[in-house]
Amino acid sequence: MKVILLQDVKGKGKKGQLIEVSDGYARNYMLPRKIAQEATADNINTMRMNDKALLERQTKEREAAIALRDRMKDMTLTVLCKGGGAGRLFGSVTSQEISDALKKEGIDLDRRKIVIDETIKTVGQYTVKCKLGYEITANLRIDVKEK
Repeated sequence: MKVILLQDVKGKGKKGQLIEVSDGYARNYMLPRKIAQEATADNINTMRMNDKALLERQTKEREAAIALRDRMKDMTLTVLCKGGGAGRLFGSVTSQEISDALKKEGIDLDRRKIVIDETIKTVGQYTVKCKLGYEITANLRIDVKEK
């Protein structure tokens, strides 16, 4: 019997795949537990439509990430922090502060997507990596200044 998996099944396949299993396994185990659904013409058509919609959404998100990378390439972000004089800061610049500064520029990026290689504890210019999704990263220049 052919079934469409509704969730990942170890040893059988991934969610959304069309697989062939024995009739008893499908009727007695997979269908009652809502792990799979029978592969009727309607269900197969729905699966194909969902795959097409998912592919279109991923393409749009990838294009948006590439556009954001191009926008961030030439950008220098200024972050103001409290300092103790002589170029030293109280504490360090965090990814949350960088995310807040990006929001002021009109870019909404989650703090978990900002990677700071070395801790920023002094005034100066630094480069951080931003993960934009779909293995697209952007280098962002940050100018740290005292308040």
